[in-house]
Amino acid sequence: MNFSSPGQNGSLESNRDSYTSAVTKNVIVVTLGLTINYINGMLIHTFRKNQMFYTTPRYILFIHLVVNDMIQLTSAIILYVSSYVFYKINASICCILLCFALYTTLNSPINLAVMAVECYIAICYPLRHAEFCTVKTTYILIACIWVMSSIGILPDLFLLIATEPVEYFLTKLFCERENFFRHPASSKKREVLYTLYLVVIWIALLYTYLQIFIAAKAANALNGDPKKAKNTILLHAFQLLLCILTYVFHFVVSLLVSLFPRNSIHVIFASYIFIQILPRLVSPIVYGLRDQMFRQSLKKHLLCAIRSKP
Repeated sequence: MNFSSPGQNGSLESNRDSYTSAVTKNVIVVTLGLTINYINGMLIHTFRKNQMFYTTPRYILFIHLVVNDMIQLTSAIILYVSSYVFYKINASICCILLCFALYTTLNSPINLAVMAVECYIAICYPLRHAEFCTVKTTYILIACIWVMSSIGILPDLFLLIATEPVEYFLTKLFCERENFFRHPASSKKREVLYTLYLVVIWIALLYTYLQIFIAAKAANALNGDPKKAKNTILLHAFQLLLCILTYVFHFVVSLLVSLFPRNSIHVIFASYIFIQILPRLVSPIVYGLRDQMFRQSLKKHLLCAIRSKP
């Protein structure tokens, strides 16, 4: 999982971006990041203004995902831009930025999987939904999400502290995961852990979505609009697919680079946009703008904000 500038390190060192290409890519990344964070900021503001959202597990999980995505985008874009502006940064600063980026990137697929399970309970076991999906349970699940993500980061950090001298954290390096967590055991652990996460999440998704489709078809209605519900589920699945691609990011990039070696830096950049940034744009669409209650509340606060301006 690479959060720094594609095409500036390793075997691609001799094929770095031209000045125009570098500026264009940074403008695209920063513009997308600011736009998505602005939208997510409006969603957070809407959530804060409506007390009903505080007592609904679905919206609590959604807003956790939104905040998580904002942190992920901010840290990842800082890493991306700094890799062009400074190229090498202090290892301690790199550690902080990488931990934020890695934590939040690992959180997203797990958070989406939990939301899929909540949707499955709401549709397939509506009478027991209030029993299983409480506010307290939701916050416990959010804590579990962070604990699960820590399994992918903390062992690498402890191994780094145990094997590297203190002076290592004062050096400057090109800030990406492979450069910072350079012990071979970290790479092997990551491959095993990501494979495990990928299998477990896919099994959970296939089962829950299959049951949801069956239940929606049997009832012939879901919130009064089965077609809209199925479209929402498909968008949800597409978003989760994009997030899960982070588990196989290096495999996908290596495959594409081998297929298009002459355009390797542009292929990696496109993969970075598609896998790291675009999934954060789908969340507001699926759970914010397409949700009737959230959309109405968002419109209300936007109109109030516009009217309050002189």
